[in-house]
Order: sequence, then structure tokens, then C-alpha cells
Amino acid sequence: MRRLPPIALLLVALAAPVAIGLGARDASASVAYESPYTFEQTFGTALRLVRVDLGFKLVEKDVSNGYLLFEYRSPESGSRVTQGSIEVVNGNAGVHVAVQLPAMPQYHEQVLLDGLVKKLAAEHGAPPKKAPPPPPPADARPPDAPPPDAGAP
Repeated sequence: MRRLPPIALLLVALAAPVAIGLGARDASASVAYESPYTFEQTFGTALRLVRVDLGFKLVEKDVSNGYLLFEYRSPESGSRVTQGSIEVVNGNAGVHVAVQLPAMPQYHEQVLLDGLVKKLAAEHGAPPKKAPPPPPPADARPPDAPPPDAGAP
């Protein structure tokens, strides 16, 4: 049997952690959704989805900070329980929702989020239309126009 030269062993030893790191799934990954509904509608619907529709045990909820912590049970994992969270954050552009199930494959998070989107539409109807931006004042000049006295001597 042939032995590998020391330089080849060194290259293999250095490459192995890199290959493992590239193939590892980020444990903090989550799926997200920008909800067109209000914070109250989105948070309340997420709570009902977790507690009533899916029957998961609620570990903690904080409306003022917009999060739910629950025990997630997957139909395919039997009686195994993992921790899950749903965060609902009111932002300038709307309501941001993130679902995290760190111990499960990402598709479990996506299934929960898809269920929330469907439940929002079923309970609250079509999303509210965003108000159009107000028209500029009549005396306003276009942004690329020179100031009125720019050409005066």
C-alpha cells in the first residue's frame, strides 16, 4: 500500500473542516414574510394558528415584543418535541413575520408560514390596499430642475 506524502495529508486535513462547514445548515435560519395586514391581525392569527389550529403547547407569548415560543411536534417525527418561535415585528414598510424551528429542516418553517398566510386571508379577507403616496404640491418643482434663481446674474 502506498503512503501519501506529508503535504497531501496536510492539504486533506486543512480541506476537511472547510468542506464540512460549507455543507452544514445554518441553525439560525428562518423563513420570513412581509404581511400586508396589521400587527394586531397578524399576531392574533399566528397565536390562533399555533395554539388552536395546530394544538401546540404555548411556552411563552409577548404581545408587546411580538413573539410566540411554542413546542413544535412534526407528524413525521413521532413524539419528538422541538422548540419553535414566531416573531411579528411592526416596521415602516409593514409587518415582518419570521418563523424559526432551528432543529428541523427549513421546509417545516415554510409549511407553518404558508399556513399563517392562508389563515390571514381566510380570517381577514383580501389584504388592505396601501394608500397611494400623496401628490406633490402644485408649486413644487421637479427634483432635477435647477433652482429658480440659478440662471440669474
